[in-house]
Amino acid sequence: MKPDASDDGGKRVGAVQRSFAILDVLRRSGTLRINDVADELDIPTSTAHVHLKTLESVGYVVKTDDGYRRGLRFLRDGVAVRDRYDVHGMARPELDEIAAETGEVANLGAEEDGRRVILYQAEGSDAVYDDAPIGEFTRMHWTALGKAILAERSGEYVDEYLDAYGLPAATENTITDAEAFREELATVHDRGYAVEDEERREGIRSVAVPIIVDGSVVGAISLSGPRERFDDDRIRDALVPTLRDTSNVVEVRCTYE
Repeated sequence: MKPDASDDGGKRVGAVQRSFAILDVLRRSGTLRINDVADELDIPTSTAHVHLKTLESVGYVVKTDDGYRRGLRFLRDGVAVRDRYDVHGMARPELDEIAAETGEVANLGAEEDGRRVILYQAEGSDAVYDDAPIGEFTRMHWTALGKAILAERSGEYVDEYLDAYGLPAATENTITDAEAFREELATVHDRGYAVEDEERREGIRSVAVPIIVDGSVVGAISLSGPRERFDDDRIRDALVPTLRDTSNVVEVRCTYE
């Protein structure tokens, strides 16, 4: 859920927020000169310069002939954070296997701050990517992974999610009505898998099942690909059984290894 300012009296360090805003601009745009960063955030050039030089001094920004970009320390930090998720280590070899078996893209996802995050991705021989790289944060209700996770949460949790984030549309197929979304989650929970039907990106379908350890959902795994290959019969008869077998293996490993 969104951070609650009431927990700490609303206290924030503005300079830290500004530095992270600059890092986010560099994430979206790549390499930028100081003036470009200042224009993007509508701040004085001198302020942008101080923040960039500070970030450069601690290694999180690198200066090049073309301007400033984010440094590879983010890769180090991201790998270290991901590896702390037990489910990542347990699921990785299994995702490699089902990607090879099905020819599609296999994904491992988790939830953080009300977003679906991809922790790992394996590419099959016929894989068609839907522009969802490892580490991507996106709306839970747009994705099969997100719906598979939310379907295992309590009704109160889902209500809080809806209050905090709403249901903005990504495509014309995105569910944007709260009651319809609750009904969708009930269906997902009852049948044990979620389908993403061009709700995040046109032409792409995905199917996901949750990973549940000690009674709590810790993530979900999915297979994604072009609409033409992900018809309802293949999803139900081939892909769902494959995902369920895989999630069972991962759940046992997370519990006992």
